Amino acid sequence: MIETAQKVLRTEAEAIQALIERIDDRFVQSVKMILACHGRVVITGMGKSGHICQKIAATMASTGTPTLFLHPAEGMHGDLGMLAKGDVVIAVSNSGETEEITRILPIIKRMGLPLIAMSGNPHSTLARAGDVFLDISIKEEACPLGLAPTASTTATLAMGDALAVTLLIERGFKAEDFAMFHPGGALGKRLLLRVEDVMHSGADIPVVPATMLLKEALFEITSKKLGVTGVVDESSELVGVFTDGDLRRVIAHGYDAMERPMCEMMARNPKRILATNLAAKAVQLMEEFAITSLFVFDSDAGKKPVGIVHLHDLLRAGVV
Repeated sequence: MIETAQKVLRTEAEAIQALIERIDDRFVQSVKMILACHGRVVITGMGKSGHICQKIAATMASTGTPTLFLHPAEGMHGDLGMLAKGDVVIAVSNSGETEEITRILPIIKRMGLPLIAMSGNPHSTLARAGDVFLDISIKEEACPLGLAPTASTTATLAMGDALAVTLLIERGFKAEDFAMFHPGGALGKRLLLRVEDVMHSGADIPVVPATMLLKEALFEITSKKLGVTGVVDESSELVGVFTDGDLRRVIAHGYDAMERPMCEMMARNPKRILATNLAAKAVQLMEEFAITSLFVFDSDAGKKPVGIVHLHDLLRAGVV
C-alpha cells in the first residue's frame, strides 16, 4: 500500500514537473488575453475536468479575476446565456474531443469570444479551435488501469493555479484585496477589522482623575470589567494607566497604598493605538509589550482617549 501511494505521488509530481518546460509565449499570451478581458473568464469542462474547472474558477475569482464555471452539457440547454461579449473562455478537455465541449465550440466562435484551449492532445478538435493552446498532456495516469483521471487532472489544476497566481501578480493584487473577497474568514477579519470597530467608547472607557485615591478608583476598574483604568489630568488628557496587576503588586506591599492618589500609583506613558489602525495591529502591540489593553486615540497628537480595546474584544472578533 505504501509503495502504491508513493508511485501515485511520483507520477503526479512528474506530470506537474513536465509542465514547467511548457510555460512559454503561449502561456504569456493567455495571461495577456485574460488581462485584456472586459468581461469575465468563463471556464468550461466536463466530468472530472469540470470539477477541476470549478476549483480553478474559484481560485481566479478569489484572486481578482472575475470568473465563473459553465457546465458544457447544461450550456447546450440554455446556460450558454452566461456568455457575453467581452468574455474570455477557457475550455478544458484532456482528450480534446469531449462531445459536450466540441458541441459548444461553434457558439463560442460565433460570438467572437477569445478561446484558451487546455488539452492533453495538441492535434485535437479543441486544440485546433483555440486562439491559444496550453499543453497539459501527461506521460501516464497514476491509475494503474489508465482509466481514472488522476495525473491529468492534477496537471490541469496546477496549470490553472499557474494562471491564477500570474494574473494575481500582474494585477498587483494584495492581501487586503483578498480579504475583501473573504470577509467571513479569519484573513478577512485580520485585514478588514479596525480598532474603532471593536473598541469600547464613551461611558464605557474606564478613566479616573489623577487626584482620586486608589481605594476610590477600584470601583472604576471593577465596574468596567476590563481590569484597567486610565488616569487623566484636569483636562481629561491621559497621563497614566493602572491595571489589576498593578493592584496586586501594590497590595503585596501593604494596604496603606489605598489612601494614596492615582498620580502616585499609575504607570506613566501608557501604550496607545489609533482608532483607524487595523485590529491586527492592536494584537501585535499587545504581544510585543505583554499587555492586554490599549487606549485608543483619534490622531497621533491626540491626548484624550476616544476608546479602549481589550484582548478579549479581539478574541471575540476572531482577530486572534
